[in-house]
Amino acid sequence: MIDSSTRKPAFESAELGALAHLYRAEVYRSTVWRTRLDNTTNWAVVTTGIALSVSFGNADTSPLPLIIVGLLVVVFLLFEGRRYRYFHLYRARARLMETGIYCPILDRREAQAGEWSDVLSRNYRDVKNQISVARAVGRRLRRNYAWILIVQAIAYYLKLMIHPLPMTSLSEFLSRAAIGPIPGAITIGAGVIFHATWLIFAVETLRYDRLNWNKRSSNNGGD
Repeated sequence: MIDSSTRKPAFESAELGALAHLYRAEVYRSTVWRTRLDNTTNWAVVTTGIALSVSFGNADTSPLPLIIVGLLVVVFLLFEGRRYRYFHLYRARARLMETGIYCPILDRREAQAGEWSDVLSRNYRDVKNQISVARAVGRRLRRNYAWILIVQAIAYYLKLMIHPLPMTSLSEFLSRAAIGPIPGAITIGAGVIFHATWLIFAVETLRYDRLNWNKRSSNNGGD
């Protein structure tokens, strides 16, 4: 922690110029990682679209591609969660400089060092991700991947109901869901557990995010 008694009351023009370049660098970094996030999401969308085309292109085609693509989407989600941690780190740094430097300037006040600069200084000295893997994955799941997985699930069950002919009984539905020696009941049950798991995970990480946000707000005096 920097001793407040040795801190200058305001940034000099040369220091502001250096901080402006640093801000541009952090914005660039966050933009690069934002693009990487979009790329991963695009991969998930494209592979899901291919699986839909293959499965629904022919009435006799197996619904197995729709199961495999669900697992592949989870792999992309894990990749994107890791990338989101880097994006969040650089975005948080840029945000600190925006509130600590540019907001005072826009308010016609002098930009001064303070708690925000201490936090930023510590972050540069001891680089640490500001968000856990679980929270990062949860955020990307809620914002993008939940919709992809919902489409995948609906498509899979529609495939079983309408191909090769409209379903007439539950036993027929289960027989269509069978994969080799694996009975259809086990396949359907595994699918229900899979989708229930990511749904619970999304809700729990949202709850934790809100608790963390409320804790930070209370520590900042409700600002």
